[in-house]
Amino acid sequence: MDLQKVLKTLENCPCGKTHTFDTEVVEIGSGVTARAGEILAAAGFPKKLLIVGDDNTMRVSAGLTDSLAAAGFDIAKKLIYDNMKYARVEQLREVEALAGDVDGIISVGTGSLNDLCRVASFELNKKFCIFATAPSMDGFASDTAPIIENEFKTSWQARQPMVILADTKILAKAPVELKSAGFGDMVAKYLGILEWRIANMLIDEYYCPAVAQITLDALEKCCSLANKVTADDEESAGAIMEALVLSGLAMKLAGCSRPASGAEHVVSHFWECYKLARGIWPEFHGKKVGVATVFLNRIYQNLADRVPSVEPTADMTDWDTVYAQFSEKQLPEVKKLNNPTITDKVDPARLKAIWPEICRLIKETLPTDEKLLSMMKAAGAVTELEDIHVTPELFATGLRYHTYMRYRLLIPRLFPMLGIDIMDLVD
Repeated sequence: MDLQKVLKTLENCPCGKTHTFDTEVVEIGSGVTARAGEILAAAGFPKKLLIVGDDNTMRVSAGLTDSLAAAGFDIAKKLIYDNMKYARVEQLREVEALAGDVDGIISVGTGSLNDLCRVASFELNKKFCIFATAPSMDGFASDTAPIIENEFKTSWQARQPMVILADTKILAKAPVELKSAGFGDMVAKYLGILEWRIANMLIDEYYCPAVAQITLDALEKCCSLANKVTADDEESAGAIMEALVLSGLAMKLAGCSRPASGAEHVVSHFWECYKLARGIWPEFHGKKVGVATVFLNRIYQNLADRVPSVEPTADMTDWDTVYAQFSEKQLPEVKKLNNPTITDKVDPARLKAIWPEICRLIKETLPTDEKLLSMMKAAGAVTELEDIHVTPELFATGLRYHTYMRYRLLIPRLFPMLGIDIMDLVD
């Protein structure tokens, strides 16, 4: 991937921000495993390494350690989990405890394994590399990571990988469920870009059209390959991986996660935290995000169709009811995120004035329900609550109360000002 070309397009950006990222090399191609050591050596990656993976990712990456050794790298330590499914602060501290006397960390895998390593690399100031094993999520190039602490999933500051490596032979043979989850994570960008634009219009939040376009171009590329997502095809697997990397780069370029996520990610986090607090496996991130995207896309379309004008008031949130939805361990963070709360920045008169433009943007930005479902089904992505084991009760609670998990303006956070119950817009 030509990273300098990406930066060149953003020189003297009209948004006024100087766009940069820390990733120096992205190599996606057939046979990258055998060339990994050579690529890292040419990039100047440090020699004394900690490798973090799990049994599954290390098995499919056979030959990687041999390639590293042949190029003169010292694999001083390994931390291999049985099956890493989600990143908790306890595992983060395990990685940090081992990484103190190495110079670089290589994460072999995707998702939570990457998240643990990118935060540890940031906190310990270590160089970081990802050897990806599945095109399953959009955070490969991100400089933030979701970590679970006190039954609450929040974004932590992290280090962007210096090098991202992906062998299309491995990506193509990744489990279909993981590849389809990656597609579910990408279609969420429709909502993320929409809500970023609305936040800019309503509360003057920073927005960069050029960075947004990078995400939209990656999204378009990914959607054009929907019918090839589940195939054992190296070309499409590589193209989807590239789109996922670009999405992560956009987050770094913008200095926030707005280009990649909106309310659908926060709904997913609500469901996940609820389940984890009860010891229940919450399903893969991209699966939940994809299902949340289907419902919120439908809700926003219905909003634009059914509510052509509004009479906003000051925020009418019932805080006792909100706090009752969270566990004792979660409450301190929820209260912190809502003191002040994001709607303190919203002027009801301004919301009323720009409401027609909000409705127009919804129609302009989002796919129709039929188009979205068609793409997701072509990609093998799940679309129903039962596919992610979310009950109707948890679904409704998540929709009504997810926005209080972030200090971020999301469309559903406006509903208490509009006198709208989100559940009235589901069908």
